[in-house]
Amino acid sequence: MHPAVALGLAYLAGSIPFAYLAGRLLKGIDLRTVGSGNLGATNVFRTLGAEAAAVVLLLDALKGALPVALLPGLLAPRFTAGGPDHALWWALACGVAAIAGHAKPVFLLWKGGGKGVATAAGVFGAIAPAALGVALTVFAAVVWRSKIVSLASISAAVILPLAVAFTLGAGSPVFAVACAIGLFVVWSHRANIQRLRAGTEPRLARRKPEGTP
Repeated sequence: MHPAVALGLAYLAGSIPFAYLAGRLLKGIDLRTVGSGNLGATNVFRTLGAEAAAVVLLLDALKGALPVALLPGLLAPRFTAGGPDHALWWALACGVAAIAGHAKPVFLLWKGGGKGVATAAGVFGAIAPAALGVALTVFAAVVWRSKIVSLASISAAVILPLAVAFTLGAGSPVFAVACAIGLFVVWSHRANIQRLRAGTEPRLARRKPEGTP
């Protein structure tokens, strides 16, 4: 397999809009027009419930993990013959392509993708599980303390490169990519950051059905 094909497949996998499909299948709605308008697990939780959110979260993570774990192994030896770091760079490239697909899904004409948190978690779960474990611990602690998922996502994105540097070393290719993806996740939450500064960012809670007091 040529690397371009692997990257294309990773992008297509990332483009599968599981949150959008959940909204259509379960309630016949377009989640891009409901709640926060984001095709992520948090909006699914608020609109469709915890069970649907858990499934979407898992599937979005697998969109990142599976291309990283499977596609580099299908590349011809000439593309990975430069040693472990060379193969790792291709794995990271597949991960970045999957995150790009999630953020700008071709199946939705590049409109209304997610912020990449769950898919990025899948990527680093396949490449740097120890570092991801640190980031997820921070995420869980911030959610438990603040009940604000965006703040937890930003905190995890900031801590991830530090965790990678501690577990794999700052010279690892994973560190450079973790920094880039961390910056992207923070940038994708720029509207949330404005609401956090204004004190108007909503806390985690499922929306009540219409007509419920």
